[in-house]
Amino acid sequence: MNTATTTLTLHEGFFSRRNWFDWLFALFVAVGGLYAFARYAGYMDVYEKGILIGAVPAAIWIGWFWRPLRVLMVAVAAFSLLALASYQGDLARADTVFWLKYFLSSQSAILWMSVLFFMSTAFYWIGMFSNAQAAAMERIGSRLAWVAVGMALVGTMVRWYESYLIGADIGHIPVSNLYEVFVLFCWLTTTFYLFFEDQYKTRSLGAFVMLVVSAAVGFLLWYTVVREAHEIQPLVPALKSWWMKLHVPANFIGYGTFSLSAMVAFAYLIKQQAGQTVWYKLTPLWLLGMALCFVPIAFRQRGIAEAGGSYWVGYALISALIAAGILLGRQRIAARLPSFEILDDVMYKSIAVGFAFFTIATVLGALWAAEAWGGYWSWDPKETWALIVWLNYAAWLHMRLMKGLRGTVSAWWALAGLAVTTFAFLGVNMFLSGLHSYGTL
Repeated sequence: MNTATTTLTLHEGFFSRRNWFDWLFALFVAVGGLYAFARYAGYMDVYEKGILIGAVPAAIWIGWFWRPLRVLMVAVAAFSLLALASYQGDLARADTVFWLKYFLSSQSAILWMSVLFFMSTAFYWIGMFSNAQAAAMERIGSRLAWVAVGMALVGTMVRWYESYLIGADIGHIPVSNLYEVFVLFCWLTTTFYLFFEDQYKTRSLGAFVMLVVSAAVGFLLWYTVVREAHEIQPLVPALKSWWMKLHVPANFIGYGTFSLSAMVAFAYLIKQQAGQTVWYKLTPLWLLGMALCFVPIAFRQRGIAEAGGSYWVGYALISALIAAGILLGRQRIAARLPSFEILDDVMYKSIAVGFAFFTIATVLGALWAAEAWGGYWSWDPKETWALIVWLNYAAWLHMRLMKGLRGTVSAWWALAGLAVTTFAFLGVNMFLSGLHSYGTL
């Protein structure tokens, strides 16, 4: 009797905390799911129908769990539907309809995403060095990050629709090549950061986390201009699978949160060494400088920069200015950062979430490989480096949970993990080849 009463009280407490917007949001999601099922069920196989049905309660729960997502999802749905209706089944209208041409076509939305992420990063850093206006500047940076995530999602949804306007056999979810997954990486990483920002009531980490997002945006813009990567291309046969809809997003939740944890680790080390006056002992900053310089050097060595060499020179100069600014302002930055305990906790939770999803992605990838190539594992370079990433973070979590690893060593380890993750994400495409060579540079 007591157990039943307690259970009833817990359930009543959960639902009693729902406000009118929560229930309106739930109705909105349910109606949208029913409409999508009624209209498009004929085009779906049984797995895709299952995903759609499961997505409805999942979307409601996540909107209830973190309420800012309700507004984001409603806004993205509204602007995406406006864009879809504006096309009227004709892709050429992207060049004639005002809001499609300048705001809501996939390429326009993603360009706005890029600008807004750069602006967000700038405002976070202005807040870091401001005095009276620090909170206001960081608030603007946070709001811009939210809008950038919204534009990224609108661009993704509209690109999905545009692919079907080109041809029913070409249409696919836009997570199939480097251009599309870089957009995915940007908004996923930012969204996870914004969650931690909201939970810990601190915005000062945005200056660090948005650096890795802006770096990804910088690559995306180069890749767009030099390789015309924004053009929608048909899928290769191996990618024509519903597994892609699950494997790739789960994989990039891992990449995004691992990158987030690395930037938090970098902030931890800057805070720890802020009082250091011997220049050669400021190891995090010198490593940052070397890492930032590695990208343009690596691209030029590979001959990839031949169509955009000046771009990578500019990248290196901006990177040097960022590293110098952090070096000179390290004491001010350290004073603005949250406590070591918060930094350590965000680092741990980011890696824990990323590891869970990366594990799921690896299992899904093995199942997909068995269907596409007839074997669960082939020691392809991408698979091998995915295993290295998994083992790295499995060891990190084991040492923390079993041995109580904290502080400097865990921060250095998490920061080094960014190099491993980056090579698995991008370096394999640059230097190696194999069955996963769908996003070659």
